[in-house]
Order: sequence, then structure tokens, then C-alpha cells
Amino acid sequence: MRMQCSVMSAAIVGVKAVPVEVEVVVSSGMPGMSIVGMPDTAVQEARERVRAAVRSCGFSMPAEKIVVNLAPGSLRKTGSGFDLPIAAGILAATGQISPSSVRGRVLAGELSLEGRVRPVTGLLAYEVCAREAGLSVVCSSECHDAVPLDGLEVHTVRTLRDLKSGTFGGVGTHLPSAKERSPDFADVAGHEYEKRAFQVAAVGGLGLLMMGPPGSGKTMLASRMPSILPPLDEDERLETALVYSVAGESPQHALAGVRPFRAPHHGTTLAGLVGGGNPPRPGEVSLAHNGVLFLDELAEFKGSVLQGIRQPLESGEVSLVRAAYRLRFPARFMLLAASNPCPCGYFGDPEVPCRCPAARVESYQGRIGGPLMDRIDIHLDVSRPRPNELLRAVAGASSDALREGVLAGRSFASWRRAREHSEGPLLERLLASCRMTNQARDLLEDMARTANMSARGIVRTLRIARAIADLEERECTGEDAVAEALGYRVRDGVGGAGNGA
Repeated sequence: MRMQCSVMSAAIVGVKAVPVEVEVVVSSGMPGMSIVGMPDTAVQEARERVRAAVRSCGFSMPAEKIVVNLAPGSLRKTGSGFDLPIAAGILAATGQISPSSVRGRVLAGELSLEGRVRPVTGLLAYEVCAREAGLSVVCSSECHDAVPLDGLEVHTVRTLRDLKSGTFGGVGTHLPSAKERSPDFADVAGHEYEKRAFQVAAVGGLGLLMMGPPGSGKTMLASRMPSILPPLDEDERLETALVYSVAGESPQHALAGVRPFRAPHHGTTLAGLVGGGNPPRPGEVSLAHNGVLFLDELAEFKGSVLQGIRQPLESGEVSLVRAAYRLRFPARFMLLAASNPCPCGYFGDPEVPCRCPAARVESYQGRIGGPLMDRIDIHLDVSRPRPNELLRAVAGASSDALREGVLAGRSFASWRRAREHSEGPLLERLLASCRMTNQARDLLEDMARTANMSARGIVRTLRIARAIADLEERECTGEDAVAEALGYRVRDGVGGAGNGA
């Protein structure tokens, strides 16, 4: 006698869940269970977990041949989330539970040997997949990161026994709220020039590199960037939360509209920064999607690791190519970086003499690499604040004041872009959006020639100038905006000379 049943599940691919049909056939033959359809080791081990869980919950495991097919067969299946659909398919095929209890639902859950259903990573991806397919979701009652989506029903089960009784639980319908307050720029004494640069970067979504001696406030400034950025909109919340869900981290802050702020250690590996592993997992650049990635002690990162972020900076995504598949992880982030100018940290400091030979200083700064430097828009030389600035405790620009300017500048930029012609080459569109005056164009040409700026350096300068004009709500980019933009590109302070190219 041949008995069969099909149950829907899904496989995580990148940051999405792809529908997978779990086909179970129980027929006469040598007793045993085989799983086909490109399963990985974790899926193969489901055979033992399912056997133990089925028996522990009072069901009988058929002493016949069981074949489980995970379709489509060309898609590699990873993880322990197939335990629940495989067990449900066997029980439904043998008539121990009603097939209607699993029909029209996407099942995802790991089984303990006692039959308890455990949560799996990527639940939000399963939910999005089920909603697109017009199905509901069945997951563990221990899933605390289930997100209420419009048009989607989410059912929970505690053990396999719940499938027989048909008693499914529900999930809460409340969304998290942002309660934590970010550090305030008012806490940073002095550095008003640097705060202005951060405001310009926030308006244009620009990258920013700070170079200066220890104790100059680089990390303090960077940690306060999220406090002046607008909250995530609805689409950005779902995009960001999906990345966190698939990575096995809580998506609650993203769902509350808080922009990510990731600050990986300089010992982070290439896979940890850009993603990878087996199965592939999003890296720090993807976890910073729609937010801020802060690389402190930039020159201490391995060169191969730093060069790995060049492609995400340009394209806004990470493309991982392996022999059997190609994955894309979103990685549209704002890059903040900080570095000492030399190994001792005091090159260019007017008060503390540097102990490093000139060749060592050049070698240290060269670790960052010209191509990466070229892709960072704003370059700042940060000096230590004077003692009288600290002791007077005079509050400078606050995050609230800076954020008002950022919101106004972004609103003006959106209004401006809606009126512009958006076709043609990038440089042509950028020049059209800048609408530079003749004086501004002449200034940029002269400085680009004098400083030997590259084409990319000129484009970056135009982006900065356009952001400055947006911050001041001006349609035309004047000479003063170009001059300020050039000041952010041509470095000659504590970090050493550079041409911004």
C-alpha cells in the first residue's frame, strides 16, 4: 500500500525564503527513511530527530519505506527548519493527523527529541514567503520575533501533539517601539566643524573618514551619527528586519524604525564583514543595511578585508558566488571610518611629538589603500579639543538641532529630484542636478587640476557640494558650496597631505 502527502515549507536563500514542497511517500519495502532533494547535513539529521519526536509524542513511526523529497531538487536545502514539515508529512500520510491541519500552510520548526517545536532563524523571511504565496505560517510557540504582517495568519504549536488536536496558538499583534535614546552631539565639546561635516554627510548619505590622534573624539562623533538620521520608513524597516531575522539576530529595533549602527572590531574576517560561511550568512555590511557601518582603527584592518567592501560601497549589495549558487545580500549603508595617522598616533599633532619614521607613517596610512580612500566622500582631520573648550562645558550643536537641518535638507532634495530629468549618464545627471554657477565651475576646475583629482574624486566633490546646497535649500550650487566640498576632499592636516583623488 502506498500513502503520500505534501506539506509546504521554505528554504532560506540569501535574505529570502523560497517555497519548498516536502513530498512524503510511505510504501512497502525495507524500513527506513531517505531524504532527497539536495539536503545538507542538518537536513539529513532530521531523520533521527523526527523518529524520536514522533514516538515521544505518542504517535507511531511506520515500519515501512519512507521517502522524503524536497522540491525543487535543484535548490540546496539547509538548516533544521524542515524537521516539522517532514514529521507532519509522515503523520498526515499515515492518517495519524488530518491533512487539513497542514494544508495551505508553510511549516518551519526544529524538533527536540521529546517532540517540542523549537524556533528557527529567518522567521520573518518565512512570513514574507507565505504571504506572497497566499498561505499561512505554522511555527514554534517559542518564536518571539514573529511580525504581524497584513494579510498573513501566523499559527504557533508547542509540540507535535498540537497538530493532532488542531489547537494552534497565535502571536501578538503589537509592534515594538523605539525606547533607547542615542548619544547626543551636545555631549561633544568643540568640533563644530566636524559636526557640520556629519550633518552634510547625513543629508547626502555620504561616507566619512576621520583621521586624528588618540583622544580627539573620533569614536564619540561617529557613535552619534544615528541620532541625526531620520527613522526608517516602512519599506526600509522590512528590508532591514529581514536581514537581521535571517542572520539570527532580533529585528525588533529595525521594526521600531531605528537605523542600524554596526561597529565591527578590526580583527573581523572577510566573511564576517561582507558575509559568507556555510550556510552563507549576512556580514556586517549587510547588517548595516539602511544604517551606519563604523570601522574604527581603519588602518588596523587587514588589507584584503578592507578591499572587500569596495564593491558593496558602489553597488549597494554583496554578491557571493560559489560553485553551486550565487547569492545577493543587500548592503546599502553609510560608511564611517576612523584611524590614527600613524602607529604612535601623534603624527601632525602640534603638542605631542610623533616618534614614527616618515617611511613608517607612509606605510601605515597606505594600509587603507587608495581605491578605498577614493570611495569615501568626506575626509576629516580631527584634532584634540583644547582644555579650555572641555572645562568650560559649553554645549555646542545638539543632535536635535542637527537633525532638523538633515530632515529639511533631505525633504528639499526629494522635492528637487522630483522636478529633475533623471535619464542619461551619471556624471551628466549629477552636473544637471548641481546647476553650478560659473564661479563654482571655475573653482572646481582649477582645484581639480592643481590637486590632480581623479574623475571619481571630482564626482565625489560634486556629491558633497550638492548635499551642502540641499542642506541650505538652494537649487543652484554656488562657489561657497564647492569651496566647502573641496575642503572635505583635499586633506593637509594631521593625517598628512592628500589629493582626494
